[in-house]
Amino acid sequence: MKTIRAFAIAALAPVFLAGAEIPAGAHVLLRLENSVSTRTAKVGDAVYLRTATPIAANNRIVAPAGSHVLGTIKRAERSGRIHKRAGLSIALETIMLPSGATANLPARVVSVESAGSEQRVEDRSGIVVQGPNGSADAVRIGTHATAGIWSGLATGAAIGAMSGNAVVGARIGAGGGFAVFLLGAILSRGREVELRPGMTLDVVLENPVVIDSY
Repeated sequence: MKTIRAFAIAALAPVFLAGAEIPAGAHVLLRLENSVSTRTAKVGDAVYLRTATPIAANNRIVAPAGSHVLGTIKRAERSGRIHKRAGLSIALETIMLPSGATANLPARVVSVESAGSEQRVEDRSGIVVQGPNGSADAVRIGTHATAGIWSGLATGAAIGAMSGNAVVGARIGAGGGFAVFLLGAILSRGREVELRPGMTLDVVLENPVVIDSY
């Protein structure tokens, strides 16, 4: 009887010990552990994440929620002065289970939280980009210009009072103020890509991944 039981356990062991394969195309939801911003990020910087939900394969959970995922910054471009959008790319590398087992994670980011902005993943490139700066530029320049005119008018009034010609002073002040503040608006950068701790990223596997049971 003992021999039969031992044989049965030996026959079943490969079923329980073999790794489960997660197919290519499967989606995995990840949650950020550290902040990432195109304002400060550099190529090669580490990105730390955890699985936000369990990963299942072969009708069983092969990676519980909270499993560690490591990635690195592959591309980081700041927003330009006018029109150039910020761009960020994260290369996902490995996933580590609570047991300590690790596996490569060939995955591509397909969506991110917008955090109240227009940031999104561009096409199939996996690059997170900020929304176009066009409308934001117009608002920013308009705000700066308005502030410049009012500030210039105040300065012009002072010049007019000293020169005895309020009209000339107002013209000088308005023109100078507009030019200064317009230049400041043009030289200021647009919005950056901002990924904060707790934000989620939806990634899709580009190749099958074999993970040992935890």
